[in-house]
Amino acid sequence: MHQAEAAAFLNQKGGVGKTTSVVNVGAGLSILGKKVLIVDLDPQGHLTGFLGIDPDEIDYTIYDVMRGRVHPREAIITRPLRARIYIGGSESQLSMSVIPAALDLSDADTTFANTFEREHLLKRAIARINGDYDYILFDCPPSLGLITVNALVASNKVFIPIQTEFLALKSLESLMEKIESVMAELNPDLTIGGLIATRYDGRKVLSRTVVEALKEQYGALLLDTVIRENIVLAESPRFGKDVFSYRPRSYGMEDYLNLSLEIMGRIAAANTLFSVERGVIKSNVDDAVSDIAGVVSNN
Repeated sequence: MHQAEAAAFLNQKGGVGKTTSVVNVGAGLSILGKKVLIVDLDPQGHLTGFLGIDPDEIDYTIYDVMRGRVHPREAIITRPLRARIYIGGSESQLSMSVIPAALDLSDADTTFANTFEREHLLKRAIARINGDYDYILFDCPPSLGLITVNALVASNKVFIPIQTEFLALKSLESLMEKIESVMAELNPDLTIGGLIATRYDGRKVLSRTVVEALKEQYGALLLDTVIRENIVLAESPRFGKDVFSYRPRSYGMEDYLNLSLEIMGRIAAANTLFSVERGVIKSNVDDAVSDIAGVVSNN
């Protein structure tokens, strides 16, 4: 039976581009033809707000799902991507599935304190829809509490977005220790998918130095794709749009499509078959194959 690849995006430090990465990797994977579910696990609901989901649209949240009050499908909101993709001259309209979060999720530690196998609540819930998707992405809260542990137990991979500044380096070691503890005690199938350097400015010595330090200390765990500082990534949440829909010819779009391709390769343990150039997906397999897909705005 088909099973989705589940990945947690985690960093206990805020402002590193974690939610931005979940939304845009989810959109990128959708553009690459995958069925994607993204799950907001932050009580502040940043991902939910990012996508412009109004409270009136929400019937149930991930908290209701984890409490067993509703089937996960009842909490899913389908979000059309405001972008079109052309493959072989044909146009496709894309969408992404979302399970939202609300402030009541902050009660989880108390509510589930005496629940049997409380670290497995999310895994058991998501297992009910695992076969519906190719990828399930969890946007973890900026903490290492019970909700984050549930995300790690429910995942095959964990990706760590890291802002290219020295303070981010200092907190990374303790985060890695926490992840390794979950691997050893709760989820032996979990592996670190990679570290994602975000908010990178190649003009700054600091950004370059931090990336070199990450390469030296963590080697191949650092993904090749670097997310450059780009104003469109800061602007797009204001309009409830992923970067592909907001500015499809931007550095932000190019970086996140490359990141989506690299994550696909890491999860599949295979070489990346495509690359991105000026907003167009190129085949790396056969030079005779021309552009296979162009992404354009649907504004």
